Amino acid sequence: MPYLFLFPAIALLVIFKVYPILLGLKNSLYAPGFIAGLDSFVGLSNYAALFSDKVFWNSVYVTVFFNLFINPIQIILAFMLALLLNSKLKGIRSFRSICFIPIAVSLPIACILWNIMMNPEQGVINSILIALGFPQQPFLTSKDQAIWVIILIATWKGVGYWAVFLLAGLQEVPASLYEAASIDGAGKWDRFKHVTFPMMKRPLTFVTVADTVANFLLFAPMYILTKGGPENSTNVLMEESFNNAFVYSDPGRASAIVILLLILILIIIGVQFRLLRSKV
Repeated sequence: MPYLFLFPAIALLVIFKVYPILLGLKNSLYAPGFIAGLDSFVGLSNYAALFSDKVFWNSVYVTVFFNLFINPIQIILAFMLALLLNSKLKGIRSFRSICFIPIAVSLPIACILWNIMMNPEQGVINSILIALGFPQQPFLTSKDQAIWVIILIATWKGVGYWAVFLLAGLQEVPASLYEAASIDGAGKWDRFKHVTFPMMKRPLTFVTVADTVANFLLFAPMYILTKGGPENSTNVLMEESFNNAFVYSDPGRASAIVILLLILILIIIGVQFRLLRSKV
């Protein structure tokens, strides 16, 4: 009987998760043939070609660089926001609504709005900078600034979302623990250090892993705003896979990139669990 109730969820998981991975693994072993619909088996040639491709290694570097910064930024800000939203300050309910607005805005619309605001010539952000005496900035048209702008946009969009999970964790902390700590003479910092943070390790572990996976697979801002440019400075692995599949019509190479990205994600998640397991 338990397996009967689990069957619908397991079936959906197999159809929409397991099967696409297996199909991608199969496709990565083929290359487009001269006749449409007739692909040729090439074994590991797609992987070998990627390992000798400078553009692919640049995509690996950009992907790792992007995640190396955005993941800690989002998690720290989300935790700080959750702590603030869990407080009993006056007007906190209205502030909660404001903080959750980015969650309600779809990512493509958010990218378009930020693109308008950061227009180098007519954007409102540059107008404000000029009014304050700062020089005009190129933002998404600069190879040095584009990746940081995308980090800003993704952080604005994601912090409130992850804060919801952490806020739920904070509200599950028993009030009796804080009362006992107060009776023992613990101050705010001591209560946070010895009560709040230890009780939040499991929610933080979940958010860390889920945020890592989401950001490694993030694709929309790069596609909508920069197309991987300028000079491949925002060309993450998902963008490179998309280009190979739909621009260069090479689904085998695109599938190989996705499989390698999946392996990279699994390695990083494994390291995260190993580091956090003894602390949770």
